[in-house]
Amino acid sequence: MPTAEPFARPAVIELRQYTLRSGRRDELIELFDKEFVETQEGAGMVVIGQFRDLDDPDRFVWLRGFRDMEVRQRALTAFYGGSVWAEHGPQANATMVDSDDVLLLRPLSDASGFAVLPSQRPRFGARAPQRFVSATVWSFPPGRHDGIALIRDGLLPVLRDTGPTPLAVLTTETAHNTFPRLPIRTAENVAAIFTAYSDESHHRHHLARVQAHPLVRDEILPGIAREQTAAPLTLRLAPTGRSLVS
Repeated sequence: MPTAEPFARPAVIELRQYTLRSGRRDELIELFDKEFVETQEGAGMVVIGQFRDLDDPDRFVWLRGFRDMEVRQRALTAFYGGSVWAEHGPQANATMVDSDDVLLLRPLSDASGFAVLPSQRPRFGARAPQRFVSATVWSFPPGRHDGIALIRDGLLPVLRDTGPTPLAVLTTETAHNTFPRLPIRTAENVAAIFTAYSDESHHRHHLARVQAHPLVRDEILPGIAREQTAAPLTLRLAPTGRSLVS
């Protein structure tokens, strides 16, 4: 009997948010899904998910992962120094206004990272699924862990009890960026929760249940608010046809 393919469980994840030139998002998505998925994975990384930002028609959001920071350096060096990026990178860059909004993340615990099967990725040209992905990012002062502990020990159990289990719960990877050609946001201390829903209405209903929970309403959310440096950012995302996360 053949051995089942193991899930890819990257320990280092980039959350990349690109601001694009007006009207060029579909152009970038088509190019990305055709030229930059298997070729990045062939260099040693995994393309976890690609999304349209539902609140900004000129924003493209995507995730890629690596086994560790050493693999990240080797994989990025190979891909961005290779023939595919040399041929298609200028066209991709021409669609972008800014590509430096990047968070370097890691799973909050051993069991909280993404688990994906690249072999199950739809082929190029597949129709985008009618799914909805929520990504909420909380920011806290560097070196402070109380807010993240409230999310881990207080908010997460309620999220799991009232709706779908999050796809991943991540926090800041504090290792030095060993590939400075691609900047990342520094001095960050975040927690990020990614959850998939059948549609946006299910997300709204789940959020309402969580916010009405007495422990969340009276203790957890006020405690997080006291610790955070800014209001949480919630990304409302629509997966592309080739996204493994949907």
